[in-house]
Amino acid sequence: MKIATLNVNSINARMENLTAWLAETSPDIVLLQEIKSEFNSFPFFDLQMAGYDAKILGQKSYNGVAVLSRYKIKVTEEGLPRFPDENSRYLEADVDVKGEKFRVASIYLPNGNPPYNNPDDNSKFEYKLKWMDAFYAHAEKLLRLEQPVILGGDFNVILTEKDVYDPEAFRNNALFREEVRQRFASLLYLGYYDAFRALHPLDVGYTYWDYSGNALQADYGMRIDYLLLSARAADRLSSCAVDKKPRYGVKPSDHTALVAEFE
Repeated sequence: MKIATLNVNSINARMENLTAWLAETSPDIVLLQEIKSEFNSFPFFDLQMAGYDAKILGQKSYNGVAVLSRYKIKVTEEGLPRFPDENSRYLEADVDVKGEKFRVASIYLPNGNPPYNNPDDNSKFEYKLKWMDAFYAHAEKLLRLEQPVILGGDFNVILTEKDVYDPEAFRNNALFREEVRQRFASLLYLGYYDAFRALHPLDVGYTYWDYSGNALQADYGMRIDYLLLSARAADRLSSCAVDKKPRYGVKPSDHTALVAEFE
């Protein structure tokens, strides 16, 4: 079974790119972030033609998450439990794969940086920390499930210096601040496994390159997209790799796909 996560950065703008990649790669489950679409404008029919059922938690012009699957999807949570939020950042579902249920979640964690016109505004960073605390509490409960759990998405976290092309340039960035990194690391101490690092402890693994300049060509990237696995899922992990094809495709997102395979 193949599961992927991809921040699509507006699904209606990336459908040609996305459907071409789906046809070539054939993942069983895809976790999408930043779909930037409400229900009535989401391309359900096009995805059905590509072989995928879709469940979404949408929002006009911003945010939004989705779960695509070749198998039956049953939504278990729309939004992060016990965290009232006007933003669409968390969608959780059971996917029945040939009689076995996998619990998956598509996650778009807050960025946390202040507005460009008000660099002293700390409200977005405080929101990010509160979101991460609520996520930790729910993730802890998910580990009690007697089924594989896979939490994937754009976490907006640079975990280590190895995960960004210039650590010093991002030292005070909300993606790399110590409070954020500690909260993400706590998920690993809790019992989740970073799928990419589990198999590639020394590789770079960037999943994001800015549109500006020659960031992609020069590999000025960062690793901010993750697949976090419960022990039941990690035991089945056979491969995990960054797939750069979507980033080089037609009208690409600034992110690319992270793909894991499970026995």
